[in-house]
Amino acid sequence: MSRLLTAVRRGRVLTVAGGLREPRSLLVREIARRIASNFDDGVAVVAMNPHHGGYGVRELTAELGRVPAAPLPPSGTANATWWLAERDMLLVLDGAEQLGPDALAWLRNLLAVAPGLRILAAGRTPLAFEQERIHQL
Repeated sequence: MSRLLTAVRRGRVLTVAGGLREPRSLLVREIARRIASNFDDGVAVVAMNPHHGGYGVRELTAELGRVPAAPLPPSGTANATWWLAERDMLLVLDGAEQLGPDALAWLRNLLAVAPGLRILAAGRTPLAFEQERIHQL
């Protein structure tokens, strides 16, 4: 656990990958709980529904707008990008295999403009981001 906490603190993207959804989900949520105080703006957990059929940028930002700890302003993806760019926070993506290519591209762009943002993802496979660290379950 301590190696994963350090990987989140020092890196930009950590993906917990593996076949079973529940262990991945429990692990990233525990990491988020333990490390939340390290971020001025806390942690935003987005739990993606496996029956949804895929999350594009619009669906992802809508889910971010529903996060109680850090609700986004409801004015579209451009404003969401700039709002998140000013945050020091951990974004947890539980069920990241549901992200579509446009959502992944948006997240890559977001990392480029948001220096205080870290991503902790749980999915069957890695996100394939350049700066990503992978923990295989």
